[in-house]
Amino acid sequence: MKILMVCLGNICRSPMADGLLRKKVKVEGLAVEVDSAGTSDYHIGEAPDHRMRATARQLGCPIDELRARQFSVQDFDQFDLIYAMDVSNYNNILALSRNENDTAKVHLILNELYPGENRAVPDPYFGGEQGFIDVFNMLDEVTDVVINKLKNGR
Repeated sequence: MKILMVCLGNICRSPMADGLLRKKVKVEGLAVEVDSAGTSDYHIGEAPDHRMRATARQLGCPIDELRARQFSVQDFDQFDLIYAMDVSNYNNILALSRNENDTAKVHLILNELYPGENRAVPDPYFGGEQGFIDVFNMLDEVTDVVINKLKNGR
């Protein structure tokens, strides 16, 4: 199983979701690969935002080694499951979809916690420190749900 986390710039939300799920997959000994990408090309090759990295380190899930990359059509071939952080990025991903198989792989991540509500993981980029903590906690909770589904073969 291969899972891709996607936000806009791949420097806040998706690398945090990536780091949290990677850590949990390792702890559980699951055969799952995790990666992240952004729908924009704003930050290709950059490390995650310094505030997200600091929050991640502080809360026990460092993501310093991750580097931003842009989502591409080839990601549909490489990944089994693609989680978007919000509706805008979900729509950007679907715009690159080639067929129903591609489209079926794309989901809003918070629908794992709140089915059908299409809630967004807020982008903490322009906010204060608490926004990064809130995003960490939100992604920590939803990646627990993802792990439980993976452990139960769903």
